[in-house]
Amino acid sequence: MITEILGVLLIFTLSCLLAWPLGKYMVRVFKGEKVWSDVFSPLERVLFRLSGIDPDEKWDWKKNMLALVTLNIGFFILAFIFLAFQGFHPFWNPNDFGNWEPTLAFNTAVSFTTNTNLQHYSGESGASYYTQLLVFCWLQFVSAGTGIAACALLFQALINKSSAVLGNFYTLLVKSCTRILLPLSVVVALLLVANGTPINFEAIQEVKTLEGEIQQVAAGPAAPMVAIKQMGTNGGGFFGPNSTHPFENPNYLTNIAENIAILLIPMALVFAFGFYTGRKKLALLFFAVMSLLFVAFTAISIHQEHAGNPFFESVGLAESRNMEGKEIRFGTAASSLWGVSTTATSNGSVNSMHDSHTPLSGGIFLLDMFINAIYGGVGVGFINFFIYVIVAVFIAGLMIGRTPEFMGKKIEAREIKIAALIILLHPFLILSGTALSSYLAAKDPSLSAEWIHNPGFHGLSEMLYEFTSSAANNGSGFEGLNDDTPFWNILNGIVMLLGRFLPIIGPLALAGSLALKKPVPESAGSLPLDTPAFGTVLLAVILIVAALAFFPVLALGPIAEYLSL
Repeated sequence: MITEILGVLLIFTLSCLLAWPLGKYMVRVFKGEKVWSDVFSPLERVLFRLSGIDPDEKWDWKKNMLALVTLNIGFFILAFIFLAFQGFHPFWNPNDFGNWEPTLAFNTAVSFTTNTNLQHYSGESGASYYTQLLVFCWLQFVSAGTGIAACALLFQALINKSSAVLGNFYTLLVKSCTRILLPLSVVVALLLVANGTPINFEAIQEVKTLEGEIQQVAAGPAAPMVAIKQMGTNGGGFFGPNSTHPFENPNYLTNIAENIAILLIPMALVFAFGFYTGRKKLALLFFAVMSLLFVAFTAISIHQEHAGNPFFESVGLAESRNMEGKEIRFGTAASSLWGVSTTATSNGSVNSMHDSHTPLSGGIFLLDMFINAIYGGVGVGFINFFIYVIVAVFIAGLMIGRTPEFMGKKIEAREIKIAALIILLHPFLILSGTALSSYLAAKDPSLSAEWIHNPGFHGLSEMLYEFTSSAANNGSGFEGLNDDTPFWNILNGIVMLLGRFLPIIGPLALAGSLALKKPVPESAGSLPLDTPAFGTVLLAVILIVAALAFFPVLALGPIAEYLSL
């Protein structure tokens, strides 16, 4: 166990150390400064020329948001068409996979467009190589790039002095893909290939196992998709079992590399905030608050998985650790770290089955997604955290009788209304969806039998997890739920769309409002933010909001299941 803990500490430490210089580099990319990746400039110029976009034109938040939403609608339409008519693609389909059922095509197109990558299908048995690379892999780049570009626009809004001009979404999107995501993904992909992850275009092969049985084994161009799924906090697996599959995650070295890839850009964007705005101390405070929650959640999950099910010990079993649904080559500690990493960052990939974790460990994964701002998905994680900061500034200002200000800009009624609506949207999507599905399952026993394989507390947790994962644009699941049905495909698709774009549009509208305000010089009446006191208030706001919104349903699901043991 000590060796496993050392592995956990190594992954977290390396992630932090690598994130600092990456944050500096990302700011130079956002600001258009000279960087080594300027070698991609000719490619970028070709893309802009073909699309008729002037990359030097600067826009306000409204025009940037119009560009973001319009382009992503286009991405969705293209993805849906390719999936619905997959059988007609003449290329890279050696297994002759056919067209997708319309509701599944809708759900999957929404899922990859929104950086959720919720998978109601199994890639190796339903998606052609054309689909895997030119639909899923492509969307994993542009959806992650969308989040990074939106975050860069937020940074610019926070430093503006009475100016509505934020930058150009298209320029930031392209640079995020070519200069940040692509180089990092190539490094990860090469490491994966060197350790055995396949990259070929062969059909499913029949092999003879050691037991003498014949088994069908799927391979394909997995390495590039695995690299971007982790680096862009996408999470969509080339294979159904995701990173529990030995082709996606062959050994402990690749497990370390992939876990660092999950954490790296979300961590780096927190530091990038400090470098971009000149508020390094404040960025370190934000990082400390996030990391405190992350470390605490990881410790709880590791303890729960190591302790296992108390029933095992009561019947005299020597091994009490919960190894159900886990890979022996990773163990409980690395599985818990991955579970917290992937739900904290909205990545959604798995190296163990979350449905098989102990109840409180599964509850921690849910809590990660309820908060949806501990590092978070690339770009949108910091955007979500920004909303908590605005609320904390307002509350702290009221508590001590000082003017609520953030970086020299007064926080007034308009900003608080927007922040409140965005904070309330998340639990509304999760709880209303869970309530509806629970009502229908209770009303119609045939639906309950079709959807839920584990009735009782755990069945509720499975439905709760599905909507939480959709609203948080995470993509992981408690896979005891049969979710490939028209109900789940359509409703989850709607939740993913609302959970993705409204929490981007709202904070940028808020930041756009702040950008137009004249800076107020700091005085004795200003609230100092880069202090432990404000960090404590911010931490309390995050936990209290999550507790008020979600404790009742946690009590009915994971907590009740834990007490029943």
